[in-house]
Amino acid sequence: MTVDLHITTDEIDEAALTANRKTSSNAGAVITFLGFVRAIEGSEHISGIDYEAFEAMARRQFEHIFAEAAARWPIEAIRLVHRIGYVPVNQPSLWVEVTTSHRCEAFEACQYLIDQMKVRVPIWKHPRV
Repeated sequence: MTVDLHITTDEIDEAALTANRKTSSNAGAVITFLGFVRAIEGSEHISGIDYEAFEAMARRQFEHIFAEAAARWPIEAIRLVHRIGYVPVNQPSLWVEVTTSHRCEAFEACQYLIDQMKVRVPIWKHPRV
């Protein structure tokens, strides 16, 4: 399994990420997820979110989650980009790509990665009004 993880202040360029996709002849499914900052956080209207990370620990937690996912599904590749710093409304803060040989596995693995990330990875959101 190949892994490409970026925690960055740079904007997420989905077109560039898609253009740089590399798959093998065994890849039958590529699932991507793009998470955007919404204008409402809870019941409050916001202009964006400041993301803060304990980067070394975040990377370590991502490694654990990726390994767990690989043990459950036959994953060929995982690529994940999470922005930190200020991300305004209508811009993406998270991009995830999972490549497997079948679509069901790719969907399940992608959902697992996102769910586990939300619970275990030390990246915090601070909404900005």
